[in-house]
Amino acid sequence: MESNEMDRDVAAAQLAALDADRAALADRVLQPWWYDVLLGLLLFGFLASYAFDSLWVTFPALLVFCAALGVLVAAYKRISGVWASPSGRVMVPWGVLVLVVLVPAFVLAEGFDQHWVMVPAGAVLGIAVAVLSRLWGRAWVAELRGQQ
Repeated sequence: MESNEMDRDVAAAQLAALDADRAALADRVLQPWWYDVLLGLLLFGFLASYAFDSLWVTFPALLVFCAALGVLVAAYKRISGVWASPSGRVMVPWGVLVLVVLVPAFVLAEGFDQHWVMVPAGAVLGIAVAVLSRLWGRAWVAELRGQQ
């Protein structure tokens, strides 16, 4: 009977430690505001580069975009100590938004030689990724705190 009491006490202490760890994680996983801003600007810059209709502009923009994303990921990992991949629940709405914005933009740009439409398309998606990144970060914090 005594061992059951000790097991319960040990289990309760371990659960309390896990709750404390989860709360500590929630305190540090929300990315800084500049992370969302840079993410949006990077996406905007890359998509807007299509307006030049030149691989000499778009390819370097792609390289800068990928390198800067790598730097953002590394900075986030250094700041928070973790990295999480978004779930399908997060990626499906983002994918739908990307399709709704980019398909008509690419049709106009490539099919009708209206390359300027990539600038507003980039602006829409850049703002959207910045706002959604912030919302998803806050939702993760709420989930870790058990508020969701």
